[in-house]
Amino acid sequence: MAAHAHDRVADSGKARSLQSRRPQPVALYLFALMLVILLPALIVALVLLNSTNDAQEKVVESLTNATVQAMGQSVDREISGMITTLRVLSSDQSLEAGDLEQFHRRATIALAGTGSYIIGIDEDANQLVNSRVEFGAPLGQTSDMITAARALERARPTVSNLFFGQVAQTWVYNVWLPLSEDAPVRLLALTQNARDLIPVLQSRELPQGWNAALVDGTNTVIASTTGDEFSIGDTLPMRRNLEDTASGWTEEVFHDEKVVTAEWRSGLTGWRIIAWASAAQVKRPLGESLLQLAAWGLVIAVVASLIAVFIAQQLSRSVRGLRLDAQRLGRGEAVFERYYPVAEIDEVSKALVQASRQRQTAERDVRFLMRELAHRSKNQMAVISAMAKQTARGATDVPRYVEALERRIMGLARSTDLLLAHGRAGVSLRELVDLHLAPFRPQELARVTVDGADLRINPQGAQILGMAVHELAVNATQYGAFADEKGRLTLTWVEDGDQLAMRWRETLSGPLKASERAGFGTTVLRSMVGGALGAKVERHEHADGVEWTIDIPMTALDPAFAAVRPDEQLQERKNQ
Repeated sequence: MAAHAHDRVADSGKARSLQSRRPQPVALYLFALMLVILLPALIVALVLLNSTNDAQEKVVESLTNATVQAMGQSVDREISGMITTLRVLSSDQSLEAGDLEQFHRRATIALAGTGSYIIGIDEDANQLVNSRVEFGAPLGQTSDMITAARALERARPTVSNLFFGQVAQTWVYNVWLPLSEDAPVRLLALTQNARDLIPVLQSRELPQGWNAALVDGTNTVIASTTGDEFSIGDTLPMRRNLEDTASGWTEEVFHDEKVVTAEWRSGLTGWRIIAWASAAQVKRPLGESLLQLAAWGLVIAVVASLIAVFIAQQLSRSVRGLRLDAQRLGRGEAVFERYYPVAEIDEVSKALVQASRQRQTAERDVRFLMRELAHRSKNQMAVISAMAKQTARGATDVPRYVEALERRIMGLARSTDLLLAHGRAGVSLRELVDLHLAPFRPQELARVTVDGADLRINPQGAQILGMAVHELAVNATQYGAFADEKGRLTLTWVEDGDQLAMRWRETLSGPLKASERAGFGTTVLRSMVGGALGAKVERHEHADGVEWTIDIPMTALDPAFAAVRPDEQLQERKNQ
């Protein structure tokens, strides 16, 4: 008693504790969530602004380095194209035959409009061909003797630094290609004016405030994006330390102003792309960013508050709708689908609707099963009475009578079990057959073959067919395929149009013994299956066994026939 009193005190204490906890509206939780998200976000933003300059510099640095690299790669592609052109021209038949005049003419035509010119020299650097002038015009030694000698020494294409061409009378550069020693021309070169590289350099746009220049190995400007600030041939006063191979940003002083520089080096030409911008422009203060952060923080807070109010209203309406649906479900009333803007609440609503439908279906099933049980109980009593009388006719003593009657009653019970298990869905024909054959199956499973589609049939058909299969199995056990140690049973059914065609075929190891007496199994098959289901039942005797063919109208087995009774249909219309 003391223990029960203690439990009651504890339960009352919990109840008072729960009552003291007043539930809060969803709007309060949304505002709290907004503050939890917004305040830390603003604090983190303020902290991150301290490193904004570095982040911006990294972005601009990456963009600048990528643009400078793209400029350099464009120049390299231009030089690679010149090398390819040289290789093609060097294989010209007129050059191999020593017809330099023909080679001069053909090279001039091939290079027309490209801005490039062909030069051919001998071992002593004397010019033999120069497409800048007419063939046969007096030519001296090349102005680029150092690069020509280096090309012969390396025995591969070599690009010169910037130099002033004597024939061109402008700043040019050469791409040299050494030929074989027995060739009439020892070196071929494509020469091009330096100003032709300016469009290549300007094909890539640098970030605002940045300039770039293409310089050779002596820091001489080949082309630039600065206009007149650096002319071709000037020396660039930045990145003068050629030993420094760092490709990152460095700070230097140019015109008494700090500048940030970046460079890219070409492995093909040895040239460099150097870019620079004012350090003051690259490193901007954080004041403007702080003001923008404060303004946007205020705007976000106001907008978030309005959104929180709107969401709270939507959630409140949805929750109230769910409460009403739950109350209807508790009273057993129908719950209908509603639209809810929140997906999770909408899922709960659909679950309530589904639960309502399942509950009403279950209640109908219960009513149906109760009526079916009452109806079937009456029918079963009549069937049991008929079974008792028919069994008594073939019994020779009381024990056998009791055994046979009990076995038939158990077969009838199995069909009832399936009816209770499946209800409105109908009974599985395959499951019905397996259930009734199971007690009689021989140990050798291969002796029994069951083949047919898994159809659903109504309770009445299930009971009658179950009894029929049971009686056929009993007969097979007494003096048929199951009584024969080598006997076999084949049970098949197919849906043939508007009929279900079943075939029970017993195959014996010896000749069939004729039976003159019609037992209860024959009565079930001919009277109940034939009469109650409107089936056509025939028995055929073969030399090696017996065969039963049963053709049942599909309308007699349709589960829908037993699903809803006329009185229930009327009641459902009233409810709707």
